[in-house]
Amino acid sequence: MAEWIWAENRGVLRVGGAEAEAFLQGLVSNDVSKAGPDRAVYAALLTPQGKYLHDFFVTRSGETFRLECEAARRGDLLQRLKRYRLRSKVDLADETEAWRIALVWGEDAATAAAGWGADAAIAADPRLAELGLRIRVPADAAAPPAGLTESSPAAYERLRRSLGVPAAPDDLRVEQSFLLESGFDELNGIDWQKGCYVGQEVTARTKYRGLVRRRLIPVALTGGAPADDGKVMQDGCDVGDLRGHGDGVGLALLKLEALDKPEPLTCGAALLTAARPAWWRLTPPSEAAAE
Repeated sequence: MAEWIWAENRGVLRVGGAEAEAFLQGLVSNDVSKAGPDRAVYAALLTPQGKYLHDFFVTRSGETFRLECEAARRGDLLQRLKRYRLRSKVDLADETEAWRIALVWGEDAATAAAGWGADAAIAADPRLAELGLRIRVPADAAAPPAGLTESSPAAYERLRRSLGVPAAPDDLRVEQSFLLESGFDELNGIDWQKGCYVGQEVTARTKYRGLVRRRLIPVALTGGAPADDGKVMQDGCDVGDLRGHGDGVGLALLKLEALDKPEPLTCGAALLTAARPAWWRLTPPSEAAAE
């Protein structure tokens, strides 16, 4: 049976107006023209140096785009969008109080979620099919339809981490993370044909020169407590950082070369066992250097 939760940590911003599409296209990492009422596009806003600032899911109805984003930092995202607006014919607003976000996953999720009603905007999670559906409903919407079993945020987080999919603020670090280290290419967060956006030059250069040497990867944690600083060690060498973790599963940003070595990975008293996600597309560092 499909499971569901309210994602209380998610906010909603509106970007509307005659020039809303052009405005967003010049800013974010993905092609927002592909968004629709029932099709979400995953995208990010970067610094000019190609470092992560925000990620969000974009849906569209006519000239109006809605960005489902991190609720705690939605004010920062809104202010950044306003700085870029200049004379564009765009209106920006925080609509978080008007909506709730539900996450639905598991067997027959789409069939069960369809009973939510005509006011629900239902879209598949564009990153991985295993993450199910993202549903935006009015804040005063009725309870979920029959056929859904209420779960817990911890259960969803465990699923996400086991799949190797990062999320802010634990895994994606503001003005530190890079998209290609964080899986955005394979997780459908970048369109390589759409043209320029903020940080595009650095992102493209990293891809085509094979400069990715570290990746966020799911890890199983056993033994004692991880180190407070999150440093991951292998044979006495610092090889990465443990990011978000819980219930014995986490994500760690690791040097790719460490994954091919037999020595164990540790973080404080914890033993880390890394597992490459099936969705990864990698060029080994040795091959990238030869290209």
